[in-house]
Amino acid sequence: MNNSLIIKTTDYNDTYNRSLLNKIPRYASRQNIGLISTDLPFFGNDIWTLYELSWLNSKGLPQVCIGRIIINANSINLIELKSFKLYLNSFNQTKFETWMIVRQVLERDISHLVEGEVHVALFRLHEIEWQPLSCFNGYCIDEQDIEIYDYFVNANMLSNINNNIVKETLVSNLLKINCPISNQPNWSSIMISYKGIKINHISLLRYLISFRKYQFFSEQCVEKIFNDILYLCHPDELTVYVRYTRRGGIDINPWRSNIDFYPNYSRLVRQ
Repeated sequence: MNNSLIIKTTDYNDTYNRSLLNKIPRYASRQNIGLISTDLPFFGNDIWTLYELSWLNSKGLPQVCIGRIIINANSINLIELKSFKLYLNSFNQTKFETWMIVRQVLERDISHLVEGEVHVALFRLHEIEWQPLSCFNGYCIDEQDIEIYDYFVNANMLSNINNNIVKETLVSNLLKINCPISNQPNWSSIMISYKGIKINHISLLRYLISFRKYQFFSEQCVEKIFNDILYLCHPDELTVYVRYTRRGGIDINPWRSNIDFYPNYSRLVRQ
């Protein structure tokens, strides 16, 4: 027997089963980064895009769509990604009378799991063909000529550069974390928009790269970055928006802000 990797199969349930969903309480991850859930410094949403959602209509004809699920950041729980993928697979051979029923089932099940506000939209493929791939608008800080010495997350890397008040949007495509459950890499692009004392771009880039070996849930990562910038760089206004590349046909796109913010839903070039 050689030492090649053996591919192990996974049993998938292809008929509807809501019990496949698993929840992760938000409070545990928030406590780890110094946040108290009852006194959060932000509001926001977690935007999930579903690229592999399918079911059967009443005549057994397969239906396909792209789904968008918006989960309020004030919900009690997160959805565990693998369980969500298994749950969505359980729709594959299940008959539903209408698209509206599918949307209602998703909204009901997810709302029950996360214990919070959830909105679900389903899009026929021709309805979204016109949407172009895009990039975050802002100044990209990735091209700085710096040397990285370690990959240990350290919020103290963050600093202001002077006393000038600015309003700017900074972008990086170098943020990477690892899933705490599977240890699989999660690649992303991040947009940080703020008004306040100018943030040192070099220190910010070092800080973002320091997440590269660490295990965080996607939502937890965004909240830590928001919290660290808010309390170490003291901006009056702050928005952090991260769009992760898809895993298992799903991408997760959380944002947190302390001002009115309306996210762009367009896919980025790596999504």
